[in-house]
Amino acid sequence: MDTVRIADRHPLDEIIRSDRMPHIWCPGCGIGIVMRCYAQAILESEIPQDKQVVVSGIGCSGRVAGYMNIDSYHTTHGRAIPFAVGIKLANPELMVTVFSGDGDLAAIGGNHLIHAARRNVDIKVICVNNFNYGMTGGQVGPTTPQGARGTTAPYGNPELPFNLPHLMAACGANYLSRWTTVHPRQVKDDIICTFAKSGFTFMEVLAPCPVGFGKSNSIETGLKEMELYRQRCVWVNDGDVRAEELGIDLREDQPIFIGNFIDQDRPAYKPAVAESG
Repeated sequence: MDTVRIADRHPLDEIIRSDRMPHIWCPGCGIGIVMRCYAQAILESEIPQDKQVVVSGIGCSGRVAGYMNIDSYHTTHGRAIPFAVGIKLANPELMVTVFSGDGDLAAIGGNHLIHAARRNVDIKVICVNNFNYGMTGGQVGPTTPQGARGTTAPYGNPELPFNLPHLMAACGANYLSRWTTVHPRQVKDDIICTFAKSGFTFMEVLAPCPVGFGKSNSIETGLKEMELYRQRCVWVNDGDVRAEELGIDLREDQPIFIGNFIDQDRPAYKPAVAESG
């Protein structure tokens, strides 16, 4: 009988803290897929790990900072971006990434989000959007689609949600994209691309949350939500769709547009200050 060789190490052991495993995420959660893409992007980018910094806020996505084997900062709710801005301005040589969720970034942290984009601060933002406050019980959040149910809106969300790509485009983001957990190769490649891009970059990754969001909206498993993305996502090129059309409505069989929406070269915040001086 052939002997089965068990690998001594996982390929990501040097970048993910295996001693912190098992993770806390629920079965079917998509955050781990996005974290894996981020970890792989760091390794493939060839940027030294001692130059990589990850900052997160509070929430399920915020746990990523505790699992990455690089300089990591877990900040208070909504304050990941100002913390990251401080790090970048103090040491511009660092590659500073904010990895957090839609609630942390767009609700309590919304003011910091729009002004970091407006100033074009050279930080990279990865927003895992699962349409709700998953950690605290599935409440409606700033990106919950209109009509979708949550524990605080059992009859359907009556409010218009943020269209994050539209918001970031209006604020002046240098680079803007949207993917889903069905597109891990694109997520990884796009993160590598943002590492090489000066200025404020924003990536929205749609991810399943079957325990928080799915249970209230007849999307019982993570695979079912990923199948929804596989069927409805439409990949667009620059200029193929207007930013205001990037909203998401889960009630009807409408397309969900994904891809790279903005790639421009507006001077990043610190260079702009230096030139003006």
